[in-house]
Amino acid sequence: MPIVTSTEMFKKAYDGKYAIGAFNVNNLEIVQGITEAAAELNAPLILQVSAGARKYAKHVYLMKLIEAAVEDTGLPICVHLDHGEDFEICKSCIDGGFTSVMFDGSKHSFEENIRQTAEVVKYAHDRGVVVEGELGKLAGIEDDVHVAEEDAVFTRPDEVEEFVERTGVDSLAIAIGTSHGAFKFKPGQKPKLRFDILEEISKRLPNFPIVLHGASSVVPEYVKIINENGGNLADAIGIPEDMLREAARSSVCKINIDSDLRLGMTAGIREHFAKYPEHFDPRQYLGPGRDNIRDLVKHKIKHVLGCDGAAK
Repeated sequence: MPIVTSTEMFKKAYDGKYAIGAFNVNNLEIVQGITEAAAELNAPLILQVSAGARKYAKHVYLMKLIEAAVEDTGLPICVHLDHGEDFEICKSCIDGGFTSVMFDGSKHSFEENIRQTAEVVKYAHDRGVVVEGELGKLAGIEDDVHVAEEDAVFTRPDEVEEFVERTGVDSLAIAIGTSHGAFKFKPGQKPKLRFDILEEISKRLPNFPIVLHGASSVVPEYVKIINENGGNLADAIGIPEDMLREAARSSVCKINIDSDLRLGMTAGIREHFAKYPEHFDPRQYLGPGRDNIRDLVKHKIKHVLGCDGAAK
């Protein structure tokens, strides 16, 4: 099966009341852990690459890893650019074989966001590639995306119809209370998603796929392991999984997960070195990290996304 776009995935997800997991990839072990889990549960998959990941691993290496995963698993896999900040990086990824790109124009004015997003859409659609746009600003840090809490802005439902109509985007990332990174909330602050905003957007954009960024749950087990082995994540708290599952049953067709993968990999490595400080073979300590990622993704697919068995 070739690499696919998310178009058919999202149609099935919307009708089936589930979401597709969009998991960030950076190296071989992360790709393997994610795709092994998806293959075991027969789940459709979006593997997404940030600008930082492209700098770290290089575009060509990541594409070859994903192509190998498609060949190995036979799954429908979409390759997506996460947070493309300008036309040039979107163009480079489109020309380099990505089947989906996100243009993040949320830092611009509404009109400028529309203008630049529409430019990306025109180039992408002419080449059979789909585009995700964004309205609203999520707080937090992810690679080169830095938004202070006081600068975060919820998506305004009264803007979504005009934005989608004038840009032609295929999906829309919205801000309803999720946040990038592991430290999503202040100590004592209770996570809350604005389902009233999501409901209003869904009414204004019927049958249209919505995306949630910053949706890691910051797995307590991994946080505990990291803290016990030299880490400092005591105040880290994420999005409750029951809230994400509720979102997946509505118009949310894509849920982005990155921080939980990083925590799983790091917890596996730190725990291994705590037990075997003499080891120096990368296969010995990267393997447990890969196992954590596989187990994490299986859990997300079954209990958060609800897309197990949907890769048909």
